[in-house]
Amino acid sequence: MAGILYLIPNTLSAALSATDQLLATIIPDEVQKITARLDYFIAENAKTARAHLKLVSRNYPLAIALQEIRIDELNVNTESTMLPALLAPVLAGRDAGLISEAGVPAVADPGANLVRLAHQHGIRVRPLVGPSSLLLAVMASGLNGQSFAFNGYLPIDPGQRIKRIKTLEDRSRQEKQTQLFIETPYRNLGLLEALTATCSPGTLICIATELTTEEETIRTQTVTQWKRDLAAGKTPDFHKKPTVFLLLAE
Repeated sequence: MAGILYLIPNTLSAALSATDQLLATIIPDEVQKITARLDYFIAENAKTARAHLKLVSRNYPLAIALQEIRIDELNVNTESTMLPALLAPVLAGRDAGLISEAGVPAVADPGANLVRLAHQHGIRVRPLVGPSSLLLAVMASGLNGQSFAFNGYLPIDPGQRIKRIKTLEDRSRQEKQTQLFIETPYRNLGLLEALTATCSPGTLICIATELTTEEETIRTQTVTQWKRDLAAGKTPDFHKKPTVFLLLAE
């Protein structure tokens, strides 16, 4: 009988790994208990995954010594032909944990293809509760939570980026749908400037930064208000910080 593939959430920021108390406020005890009893993990980065397991071990004893736990890597550089090998131990009866670098696995995360393959092989997939920056941002934005779409990263090329922003704004207006996207943290300001230069004055834009941390900031304003803040030098403190952008055109 095949094992179970557990989808294990991680904290959204490395800063949350500083203390046991912070971990406990973000990752439920039951998730930590399940994590502690597994001896095989699939992660984007073995080093950071092992650091997370070390923190969990302070709350719950690990099934085996930390250095003996097997951690195979699955990231953007992993070839699709390698996925069967990652699932082989699960097919042989071993439970495994797919752990994200931040937040929940398989959402804006390379683990999605592994989960699909698990379903194709009849492997039970069990998602565990944890923080999702996308859902948290929707919850806190005040924008439409009945209909929303995540669009990943926008194009880097300025012309293509403007074209994409206009497309998303038109879709939002026509479907009354909140549009979510992210950016490489050091380019956050450039994206905000592109949004304010491209979108209609009344379009709402929410910027949600460092969610679940002590530096968390969430602000929803019209394009006109954001332009005023930019002109006054009152930009959000989001340089090099994980941020979710949301847009709703009314």
